[in-house]
Amino acid sequence: MSGSLQVQQQEQRSLETHYESSYHRSTLSSVSRQSYAAHTTGVGVKTVRKKQQKKITSLPKKEKRPRLAVDKEEEVIGYVVPVFRSSHLATEELMESQEEVKEEGVGYVVMRNLFTREADYKFKVEKKTHSKSMRESADRLALREKMHEKQVFQKKMNPDSLTHPPEFTVKPRGQTVWEGMDVTLHCTVAGWPKPRVAWYKNNVLIDPKAHPEKYATESHYNIHSLEIKNCDFSDTAEYRISALNVKGERSAFSPVIVKRYKDEGVTERPHGYSAEYGVTFKTSIIDKFGVSFGREGETMSLGCTVVIYPTVKRYQPEVLWYRNGVLLTPSKWVHMHWSGDRATLTLVHLNKEDEGLYTLRINTKSGFDTHSAYVFVRDTDVEVEGVPVAPLDVRCHDANKDYVVVTWKQPAIEGSSTILGYFIDRCEVGTHHWAQCNDTPVKYARFPVTGLNEGRSYIFRVSALNKFGVSRPSRVSDTVVAMDPSDRARLRAGPSAPWTGMIKFTEEDPTVGVVPGAPTELAVTEATKSYVVLSWKPPVQRGHEGVMYYVEKCMVGTDTWQRVNTGIPVKSPRFALFDLSEGKSYSFRVRSCNSAGVGEPSEETEATTVGDRLDLPSAPGSVVAIRNTATSVVVIWGASKEAKDLRYYIEASVVGSNVWAPCNNKPVKGNRFVCHGLNTDDKYVFKVKAVNAAGYSNYSSDSEACLVKASIEVPSPPPAVTLLERVRDYMVVGWKPPVKTGGADVRGYYLDYRTVKGKVKSKWHEINVKAVTTTTYKVENLKENLFYEFQVRAVNQAGISEGSVPSTAFECLEWTVAVPGPAHGLHVLELRKNSMVLLWETPVFTGRSPVTGYYVDIKEGNGKWRGVQERSTKNTFMKISGLKEGASYQLCVYAKNVVGVGGPSKVLGPIVAQTRPGTNEIVVDVDDNGVISMIFECSQMAAGSQFIWSKNYKALTDTSRLTIETVGGKSRAIFNDPSLEDLGTYSCMVTNTDGFSASYTLTEEGLKRLLEISHEHQFPIIPFTSEMAIELQEKGRVRFWAQLAKFTSKCQVEYVFNDNIISQGKKYTMNFDQKTGIIEMFMDSLEVSDEGTFTFNLVDGKATGRTSLVLIGEEFAELQKKSEFERAEWVRKQGPHFVEYLSFEVTAECDVYLKCKVGNMKADTEIIWCKDDIEIEDGDEDAKKIGIADGVLSFNIGKLSRKDAGVYEVNVRDGRGKDRTQLNLTEAGYQAVLNQMFRVIANSSTELKVESTEHGIILYTNVVYYTEELRVSWLHKDSKISHSDRVQCGVTGEQLWLKIKEPTDKDKGKYAIDIFDGSAGVKRVLDLTGKVWDEAYAEFQKLKAAAIAERNRARVVGGLPDVVTIQEGKSLHLTGNVWGDPLPQVSWTKNEKELLSDDHYTLKFEHNKFASITIAAVTSADSGKYALVVKNKYGTSAGEFTVSVYIPEDEAEHKE
Repeated sequence: MSGSLQVQQQEQRSLETHYESSYHRSTLSSVSRQSYAAHTTGVGVKTVRKKQQKKITSLPKKEKRPRLAVDKEEEVIGYVVPVFRSSHLATEELMESQEEVKEEGVGYVVMRNLFTREADYKFKVEKKTHSKSMRESADRLALREKMHEKQVFQKKMNPDSLTHPPEFTVKPRGQTVWEGMDVTLHCTVAGWPKPRVAWYKNNVLIDPKAHPEKYATESHYNIHSLEIKNCDFSDTAEYRISALNVKGERSAFSPVIVKRYKDEGVTERPHGYSAEYGVTFKTSIIDKFGVSFGREGETMSLGCTVVIYPTVKRYQPEVLWYRNGVLLTPSKWVHMHWSGDRATLTLVHLNKEDEGLYTLRINTKSGFDTHSAYVFVRDTDVEVEGVPVAPLDVRCHDANKDYVVVTWKQPAIEGSSTILGYFIDRCEVGTHHWAQCNDTPVKYARFPVTGLNEGRSYIFRVSALNKFGVSRPSRVSDTVVAMDPSDRARLRAGPSAPWTGMIKFTEEDPTVGVVPGAPTELAVTEATKSYVVLSWKPPVQRGHEGVMYYVEKCMVGTDTWQRVNTGIPVKSPRFALFDLSEGKSYSFRVRSCNSAGVGEPSEETEATTVGDRLDLPSAPGSVVAIRNTATSVVVIWGASKEAKDLRYYIEASVVGSNVWAPCNNKPVKGNRFVCHGLNTDDKYVFKVKAVNAAGYSNYSSDSEACLVKASIEVPSPPPAVTLLERVRDYMVVGWKPPVKTGGADVRGYYLDYRTVKGKVKSKWHEINVKAVTTTTYKVENLKENLFYEFQVRAVNQAGISEGSVPSTAFECLEWTVAVPGPAHGLHVLELRKNSMVLLWETPVFTGRSPVTGYYVDIKEGNGKWRGVQERSTKNTFMKISGLKEGASYQLCVYAKNVVGVGGPSKVLGPIVAQTRPGTNEIVVDVDDNGVISMIFECSQMAAGSQFIWSKNYKALTDTSRLTIETVGGKSRAIFNDPSLEDLGTYSCMVTNTDGFSASYTLTEEGLKRLLEISHEHQFPIIPFTSEMAIELQEKGRVRFWAQLAKFTSKCQVEYVFNDNIISQGKKYTMNFDQKTGIIEMFMDSLEVSDEGTFTFNLVDGKATGRTSLVLIGEEFAELQKKSEFERAEWVRKQGPHFVEYLSFEVTAECDVYLKCKVGNMKADTEIIWCKDDIEIEDGDEDAKKIGIADGVLSFNIGKLSRKDAGVYEVNVRDGRGKDRTQLNLTEAGYQAVLNQMFRVIANSSTELKVESTEHGIILYTNVVYYTEELRVSWLHKDSKISHSDRVQCGVTGEQLWLKIKEPTDKDKGKYAIDIFDGSAGVKRVLDLTGKVWDEAYAEFQKLKAAAIAERNRARVVGGLPDVVTIQEGKSLHLTGNVWGDPLPQVSWTKNEKELLSDDHYTLKFEHNKFASITIAAVTSADSGKYALVVKNKYGTSAGEFTVSVYIPEDEAEHKE
């Protein structure tokens, strides 16, 4: 039986594939053992549940399973789970789910035992009756069936068919439903063990427990279902069911499409009803962003205001932004913000990649609303003229372990020459070093980058090159990781089901040392002039090691194979070959290698010729430009032929300019594009070029010229069909004009009707064959008591619109009310940010009496209705002011008669109070001929637009009062004969626009002012910028001048003196500058006969002018005197003269300088300084103070004193003339210098500072200089301080101080020093209180205590020598003077050891001041360093001296 067990184990090992789990293997083995345990013994296998061990007979070494853990006796003791498997918890959950599989295995064992029982059959010969023969025949048939069942069972018991992966026998079907309905998806899944299933919506796991109100799932007998309740538009998605067991995972997909009801089709529930909030949300996007233009590097924000009605607290819609249909997510370049009522998208640092169609989508529980507009991004200015702009849209493809393909798109502008190629740079993430990937530029917009490091992340950028230089680099690509694609796919896939992770198991048979096989499916994927790219699949036989590759090439016609990558084998199954000979043909093959060796080569490729496989695109077909809006044109072109992956650039040029500019900086697909940003009323031509990876095509032919102007389209349906009047056999209906006229005047309306009986509605029938031009119509020949519905269609030059929304069913009955019916035809003109004009038409049904007035009501936002005016108005218009900018308003009108006030009109609105861009007001103009007119301009004119003028908002009927002239976008209403009859409000409206209109009210006062201006224009006066004036010039010359403000070249001037015309001559010189309008007349001098009136008379066509100047009496005499003085001055300046007369200057150091400046001085000019009429000669001491530099003469007095007072004088003279200047520095002059010095000193003073001493506190300030003549005052609490013994003030050097001896608290307060500065005084203030006082007083106490201590400290004050020399045997007596309070303690030391009084040393202290020491019969041992030490509580002091004992020579010799 052990042999049969080995066979079973070998069969089990053969089932272990690369993706087989250990649990699968353990399940198979346990099922097998349980099946055989019922009818076999001695197998050596015993199964014990839970904590019991499993014993297995020993296995041969070759047959040991890689994942079995064995002990020393080679007994299997358990399993080893590889580290790369899923988490332990996930595996446990899967194992628990398979418990029933083990129990079901018991059933198979029973059936197997049933069929494995042996039966003994004994054959006997006996006679059989017919009935017995038939019975045996039936038994044989039953036995055959039993044998067949046994074979089927044995086949099922084969381990290969015992388990199998999930399989969808019935897949879920796609569903299309209406909003508000429920939908259920069904499927049937087979598999063994029983698979677990999970449902996903757009690959997002559906959790029915978290959303029981939305989803419900069921699973019975392998039939699984998902129910989606109350479907809405957001449920449109692709649903997936995933089934998983130990054999693998399978998925099935089912799309669900939710359609939306039309408004009239909803009967059971309102469209968009939200069960969660119990309301139907209505979303409106207002304040929309339009077509936007930006430049690279700028920041752009797009935003819309979103109105969601009704308002639900804390409800936030789903706000999504798209670019070209691709959902945007927040990133470094894209920021999104939702403020509660406004959605904003901010594009940081714009790049051309950001160009495209941007869409805002607002999703609510009830539906969605969208808005789209195009964003154009222009290139930034190039740094070098002529170079191309940067490429764009850099992407990475086919990334592998050491290889990636980089693609990009060519820029729209090549520069001043064609692009020669591109350079690709790479940068490893985490560093800032960019490395160039190609040495020579590549022309293709695609390049394979090799040599990457496996596992590293990279970014790439591209630059374009032409003969003028290299462009700026493009925006960097997204980060790409150099790794195996299968590893990347596994990382991206993540968990395949919610209850477990993706578990990858690899068969670990001993395959180390296996040489890999040959790669397969080798092919040339790209071939250009620059490189060839090969791709292949890894070999099947490769072991567990990583496989690398060698690439070989062979030129066609030779048998020599050359290895391309001889150095390092490549890791990726991709390789790019460079440096191939263009035009040559090559074959390629690849070998696999690992540590065991190099495998066999793959099959070689077919011959590949080195050259471009991708052709340049052909030129696009004919280009057609079609009018679109006032600033855009639709361009359509024929696609380029025989090319792939094409995109297009469109360029535009104003006719006649020959300057082409790109319309798009990011290439577009398709053959249609809307070019925005064009100038209205200009004619443009367009051309297109195609681009693909190979490069640019030739340009298409130019389109025909297209005028940029809004196109014409069919108008929108008229809104709001209402009932205005009804009688027995007719009804009057009204409606509003269409919101969009389609760019042309609405020529009229067509009406249809149908009858309504209960819920049955008849077909539509025409009412009028000829279009009606008003917004009301009387429908006749109707039947009484029958219900009718009406719809209206508008018609313009382009055609007939769709029918309006059918009106409600109106019953044809006669009205019996007495009050008037509602006003109709409400519309708004002159919409501004703070006002609007409301107009309406009178009610069709007036009631029992005529209408006598109207009331207007207004409602702001969701507020309450309120009346606009207190009293009714008889007009059918009203200007409403005081609006809030950006707020929305609704309006209605009530008509009244004698009986009362009627019902409200149809509500108009909401209308947002805003001034539309391009809105102009009516301008009143008076031309040169005095003609008064009103001018209105409109820049938003469309085809067929007209200016409609009205007075008091009624059409002009009397054409004799006004003449209308219209040219282009400007209309002029000219008053033929302005008078009081013309008073009123004039308005002008432009048809086929977005309500552009304006008005002007002509009042009596305004008319009077206009008539005055008209008279001035008819009889003009030449205006003067400056009336006639007089000016004295050099030499006393007199200049008369005036300047004109407005004149023509025909202007003539007449010069008059005392009513006599004067002309150019010896006495007078005239000039009229036509450029500046300055009129001049010159006279060399004034004489007595020149007293009188000077006049300039001017004539300029019919305009005249006059300006005069009167020179008589004292004015003339004074001017004549000044003229003579100026002439004398001119004579003086012919020789050396003083430009600046003698003056003084005080420096910051208080030095006084006398200065003057001399002009027109030569080398021989003599300079003489004098003081008190005494010349300062060269040898004098004052001569050293004289200086000269650059024509400036100076005299340095220095610090001023009384001896420097006097009269100083400087004389200059030479052969041309002489001049002198004098400065009096006596009395007033001297005091002026002192005052200037005082000002410098006072301003140089520093802020008051505090200093403490042992005697008290000192306040002081420093100045640059001090003189006794300076007045200084000290103040305490604003009172002058008088000098005393305790408080003293004085000066030390440049320091001004105030000393306070023995300060007390009375000395606290504000102190100031007042320094005279020549006029008033400069004060420096110090508040000696608080912390300042505390610190100063504490320091004073400290210093005072220190001084007392120093005075009373014990010390030796004298009497001791420094050195004492004495003969041996003599006695030494020394006395020292001692001071100290209290009386100090006295001691003597020798060599720092204290001496005591004895027979040898006698120590005394007498009279408390004399300390003596006596040494009897000194010996050499008494030599040393002695000290008298005194000490008291204030300190210790010592008087040191040295004693030196010597021996006389004779005694010394005797001793020797």
